[in-house]
Amino acid sequence: MHIAVVGKYIQLIDAYKSMYEALKHAGAAHDCAIEVLRVDAEHIEKDGAEKHLKGVAGILVPGGFGNRGIEGKILAAQFAREHKIPYLGLCLGMQVAVIEFARNVCGLKDANSTEFDAKSPHPVICLLEEQQGVQTKGGTMRLGAQPCKLIDGTKSRDLYGAEEVSERHRHRYEFNNAYRDQLMKSGLIVAGRYAKLDLVELVELRDHPWFIACQFHPEFLSKPNQPHPLFRGFIEAALKQEVS
Repeated sequence: MHIAVVGKYIQLIDAYKSMYEALKHAGAAHDCAIEVLRVDAEHIEKDGAEKHLKGVAGILVPGGFGNRGIEGKILAAQFAREHKIPYLGLCLGMQVAVIEFARNVCGLKDANSTEFDAKSPHPVICLLEEQQGVQTKGGTMRLGAQPCKLIDGTKSRDLYGAEEVSERHRHRYEFNNAYRDQLMKSGLIVAGRYAKLDLVELVELRDHPWFIACQFHPEFLSKPNQPHPLFRGFIEAALKQEVS
């Protein structure tokens, strides 16, 4: 089964090592072999998504920083959404999915993250309030384990089988709550929140068989004998995609 990983550090295998291991754990749990198709996001920018992603059983966009290849990642999220391919977004992978949805479903032209376009008319992803004006960045990110309250009736809640979980973070940018209602009216589901600051941690799509993206890094908690629930669910959905 082919799983496409769309990133900008594809040639550096260790850059996504924990994520690749988490995919192996989930594959073993479902007794299936996973062949990872490593796709450079810049190649998608150049050639289009279909050339590189057609026929894959699932699409995963991992975390990262900087704007190189970002439009290719957004195109990958769009391809997964439009073709009903299982999608798992991790950290930046969630942010690009939100940007894509805002642009192409909600009609918010030039929606973006302020990380990539500080003058975006629709900053659906923006800098954490406490990060405003920070110059010395070492150790100032949202780091480490944070609680996430899962919303009843969502795929994420069913996968975790818990009302609240703790997941690890490493980022500065977040979902902009000023756009939450508008995006939700168009079919975005908020599946998990950090209640203390009302931060969106997990999103799903209403009209998609399996599209989940999280602000955190679930790969860090996956184990060979206990695959992470989101990876396990992703591979299960990809297996169904392959059969269909």
